[in-house]
Amino acid sequence: MIAGKQQLQQSQLFSLKGSILTLSILTLISFTYLSFKSLRPPLPLSPATPQLTLLPFTTTSTPPSPARIFASKKENNVGEGEDDNDEDDDLITDVYHSPKLFKLNFEEMERKFKIYIYPDGDPKTFYQTPRKLTGKYASEGYFFQNIRESRFRTENPHQAHLFFIPISCHKMRGKGTSYENMTIIVQDYVDSLIAKYPYWNRTLGADHFFVTCHDVGVRATEGVPFLVKNAIRVVCSPSYDVGFIPHKDIALPQVLQPFALPAGGNDIENRFCRTSLGFWAGHRNSKIRVILARVWENDTELDISNNRISRATGHFVYQKRFYRTKFCICPGGSQVNSARIADSIHYGCVPVILSNYYDLPFNDILDWRKFAVVLRENDVYDLKKILKNISHDEFVSLHKNLVKIQKHFQWNSPPIKFDAFYMVIYELWLRHHVIKY
Repeated sequence: MIAGKQQLQQSQLFSLKGSILTLSILTLISFTYLSFKSLRPPLPLSPATPQLTLLPFTTTSTPPSPARIFASKKENNVGEGEDDNDEDDDLITDVYHSPKLFKLNFEEMERKFKIYIYPDGDPKTFYQTPRKLTGKYASEGYFFQNIRESRFRTENPHQAHLFFIPISCHKMRGKGTSYENMTIIVQDYVDSLIAKYPYWNRTLGADHFFVTCHDVGVRATEGVPFLVKNAIRVVCSPSYDVGFIPHKDIALPQVLQPFALPAGGNDIENRFCRTSLGFWAGHRNSKIRVILARVWENDTELDISNNRISRATGHFVYQKRFYRTKFCICPGGSQVNSARIADSIHYGCVPVILSNYYDLPFNDILDWRKFAVVLRENDVYDLKKILKNISHDEFVSLHKNLVKIQKHFQWNSPPIKFDAFYMVIYELWLRHHVIKY
């Protein structure tokens, strides 16, 4: 019995060894065959064999954007004497970080960009319409009015790149609404949009934006964390230390309109103009303003007043100071921003930014150091020395560049190409590219 079992085991062992040996021989023969086949020269193609042509892109691939195609053509044509005589030739200047890219992307934006405005909310309360188009918070009002009548608005949400939440905290302030009630109103409105429409939930609000210029709007919306975190905030107080996110949010220029006097500039050849070194007058409602007034209010070369200039002293005395000054000091007030920056630009006075943590309007488009003096708050003690060390040629360059960008800090209704409205729309266009759903 035992002998029979041993013979069976030996028979199975020999069978297994034989199978492995057979498999090894077959594998060796296969590799040898393939090796010899690879050494053979390839057969020549028949004349009738169709050739494969590689196209720049196919119908199943994503084509490059028209702006990129045009940019490539423009780069290849540099120096070939091409004649660009359209209205925006003056954009090709080093005042812009990337002038050609700005020009080409702007053209693409004009062709394609669409924004959907939620129709919900009673226009007589806090929605849809601006409170007014005057005063230092006019920027919010102009945007509300212009977006409704602009070429970028679409009635079809399926065509929209971005969605505008048309709630005006400035109107709430005008009606005396408390901060607590503002927060409740904002949250209830956004919650109603989320419940009624499917668009917020596609990106958790990343393709939505709201606009507020008054700091009360910032405080009101901060009570709605998911709105602040996810949506694009277009605000006049873009401070890094209070949650402003530069790659997501947008700095809205605070412009005091209508301007009391015409735009200044191109006047430095007149020796009677720009005779004062520096100028500031205003309320001491921030630490930097208190220091500025304390250190320099008695200086003979810097015209520094620790209070606003009274209208009783004469007609447009304050505005006329901008006309005769080289550098206008722009310290932050209760917030980092100041309407004085836009005033300085309008009147042709080189702005001196004296505010920490400030993401300047259109900072990713414009090179502010080409038309302004950007300082830290600690530089206030050396302010006079810094300004006097700027040579006449450097000042002339700053002044001429300032005139070039004045149009970007002017609101119009209806809007005009490259004005403040178009620049804000362009900033929104840039941000929509990073949103995927």
